[in-house]
Amino acid sequence: MAEAPTIPDEIETRAKWGDFAFTPANEKLAKWQIAKYPAGRQKSAVMALLDLAQRQVGADTKTQGWLPVPVIEYVAAYLDMPYMRAYEVATFYTMYNLAPVGQFHVQVCGTTPCMLRGSDDVMAACKNKGLNKGKTTPDGLFTLTEVECMGNCSNAPMVQINDDNYEDLDYDIMTRILEDLAAGKDIKVGSQIGRKTSEAEGGPTNLQAMVKENHDYRGEW
Repeated sequence: MAEAPTIPDEIETRAKWGDFAFTPANEKLAKWQIAKYPAGRQKSAVMALLDLAQRQVGADTKTQGWLPVPVIEYVAAYLDMPYMRAYEVATFYTMYNLAPVGQFHVQVCGTTPCMLRGSDDVMAACKNKGLNKGKTTPDGLFTLTEVECMGNCSNAPMVQINDDNYEDLDYDIMTRILEDLAAGKDIKVGSQIGRKTSEAEGGPTNLQAMVKENHDYRGEW
């Protein structure tokens, strides 16, 4: 698995992020999230607000974003909960970054289904393009992390890059994705071999008459 993140110097972090506060737009979103829960249960919105804060940091830094300690403290105070409770959430889920990341956070699934389907080749493609686990490339473009199952086992191997999943990968496809991202090109998300969701490769094998009927009715596959 990836090395532990290198937490930036606390003095520098507090100097930069000590006065963090939600923007007016994000303040509105934060209140909307809290309103989903009964009075006195606002702490239940901690995951949503940590994500919101991370995205605001990302917008400021032109990266996927991360959660400096002062930002976690702000979210905890906003929800009237102990800092440690918010920190426990931030350290448990890999969706939260505890150290700065690049513009593209490449998270490679290394759990058994992906491993059996070729995640080692995906990781090799990353390595050969200069990415190293737990590190950000010198140009600040990519950060590589190995993560546990992300629920796309039927389309293994897969990676998540920022908010998007890329599935049915191999060495060459992963190489192309990284090159296209570096070149600023748009990339099709989801399966890279053309299948829809998690249907069988080559299309449906059961209830084909029903599938054809739906296709004829809707005018699409």
